[in-house]
Amino acid sequence: MLIDTYGRVATDLRVSLTDRCNLRCTYCMPEEGLQWLAKPDLLTDDEIVRLIDIAVRLLGVEEVRFTGGEPLLRPGLVGIVERVADLAPRPRMSLTTNGIGLRRTATALKAAGLDRVNVSLDTLRPEVFKTLTRRDRHQDVLDGLRAAHEAGLTPVKVNTVLMPGLNEDEAPDLLAWAVAHDYELRFIEQMPLDAQHGWKRDSMVTAGDILASLRTRFDLTPEGADDRGSAPAERWLVDGGPHRVGVIASVTRPFCAACDRTRLTADGQIRTCLFAREETDLRGALRSGAPDEEIARRWRLAMWGKKAGAGLDDPTFVQPDRPMSAIGG
Repeated sequence: MLIDTYGRVATDLRVSLTDRCNLRCTYCMPEEGLQWLAKPDLLTDDEIVRLIDIAVRLLGVEEVRFTGGEPLLRPGLVGIVERVADLAPRPRMSLTTNGIGLRRTATALKAAGLDRVNVSLDTLRPEVFKTLTRRDRHQDVLDGLRAAHEAGLTPVKVNTVLMPGLNEDEAPDLLAWAVAHDYELRFIEQMPLDAQHGWKRDSMVTAGDILASLRTRFDLTPEGADDRGSAPAERWLVDGGPHRVGVIASVTRPFCAACDRTRLTADGQIRTCLFAREETDLRGALRSGAPDEEIARRWRLAMWGKKAGAGLDDPTFVQPDRPMSAIGG
C-alpha cells in the first residue's frame, strides 16, 4: 500500500512514457522545444512494465494512466499496454494524448487492452489551435477523437484549458460540441507548469469564470461528493443529463486532501505531486539489480513523505523546475 502521513492511499499511477511532444502548446513549452532526455536515461519497455507490475502486485495500484509528453510517440506503446493488460491483478488503463496519432492507433490500442482515452483539445477554431499549439494539426485531433470513439475507448474525455485573449469565450460552444459527439468535456484551470514561467494567477481563467460562461446556455446540476470520490474533476449534469461536464480547479479549489495519485517520470523518478520539487530514483535501483521488494520499499518511503498540498495558495510558491511535458500530466 502507498500511504502517506495524512492517511491518503495512492491507487492511481501516472506513467510518463516520453518527454517529447509533437505540439508546442504555449502553456507547456517554448516554441523551440526543450532539451529532451537522452535515450539511455529513459526507462525501457521492460523496465516500465516491471515497475507497473510492482505497483499493482505489491503496492495496491488499481489504475494506470499513460502520459507524456505525448505517449503516442513512444514506439513500444501498444506492446506496453498489451503486457500490462496481462498483469495480475489487471489494472484499469487509460491514456492522455493530444490526439494527433489516434486515428491510426486507436483500434490497436483497444485490442491491446486500453480502456479509454483523454484527449487534449482547447478550441474548435483551427486558427486558434495553431496559435495555441504552434502547429496546424486541428483536423488530426478531431479525426483522432472520432477514431477513439469508434474503437470503443470510451468514455472519451476531452481536456480543455482556457486562455485569456485566445479561447476564453469558447466554453459554451465546446460543451455543445462535446454533447453532440458524446464526449465528456473537462475544463482544467491553467497550472504553473510552463517552461517559460509565464503563468500569472491574476490573469488565469478560473473555474468560476468557466461555470458562469457555461450557465449562459446550459442548466448545470452538480453531482454530489459521493459521486466524485477522489476524482479531480467536479462534475455537473448538463440540462438534466445524461451528459456531464467537469471542471478541474487545481488552483482555485485544490483537491489535495483527496489525492490518490503517484507519478513515474519517463526517466524512472517517483514524484508524489505534479508540483513536487523532490524525486525518488527507481531507475538506479532497477539497473543495479534491486529485487522487487526493495523497489517497493523505496516507493512506499517516497509516498510516505508526500506533502499535505501543492501549495499553490502560498504566496511563496516556487514553480517546479521540470515543465509538465517532462513530468507527465
